[in-house]
Amino acid sequence: MNLERFRPADGRAAARDRLDLPQDAVVALFAGRIQPLKAPDILLRAVAVLLDEDPSLRSKLVVPVVGGPSGSGLAKPEGLQKLAARLGIADVVRFRPPVGQDRLADWFRAASVLVMPSYSESFGLVAIEAEASGTPVVAAAVGGLPVAVRDGQTGILVEGHDPAGYARALRRFIDEPGLVDRMGTAAARHAQSFGWDTAASATADVYTAAMHEHRRRVRSHHG
Repeated sequence: MNLERFRPADGRAAARDRLDLPQDAVVALFAGRIQPLKAPDILLRAVAVLLDEDPSLRSKLVVPVVGGPSGSGLAKPEGLQKLAARLGIADVVRFRPPVGQDRLADWFRAASVLVMPSYSESFGLVAIEAEASGTPVVAAAVGGLPVAVRDGQTGILVEGHDPAGYARALRRFIDEPGLVDRMGTAAARHAQSFGWDTAASATADVYTAAMHEHRRRVRSHHG
């Protein structure tokens, strides 16, 4: 993993300028493939819970969803857009097509918090990239995420997939103004402990899994 690319660089304010995001907003980012496993819908439902509880947050909250549906060329995930409209939060959600690594690093920098409500996550590389950029992470306590995210220090781990749990976690970043910076600083430091070595082992795991899958296919094909 190239931690040179994912670093705080010139900071949150400059990144927000580049991405046309309001400076004073709480920006809760979803970045990644739009597929059920990554559970972006849970973030949208959590935002709906927050706005129901406190309608004044409507002017303070921006929720960018960056990344297209897995495996298709669609820039706009129709199902999620319909869900946002149905939940009455279409005005705070911003759908953006998939971006390259450099632009992604900017989205991480600009965000107050990255939200990963995944049902499964082998390594949590995206969490580490966001942390390296100085951004705390709210994540499901699954797979490698409890290693990538230090609960209470570099972000908040949420047990289960109840939108209310994510709403509570996000609420902390809204209610405690210094929390984003405090956790963000700790996150950047924590991410430095994962560098190329960790990325290499994660990549090795991916290759190993792909190899086994390939062997199994070959065997079943000839069997």
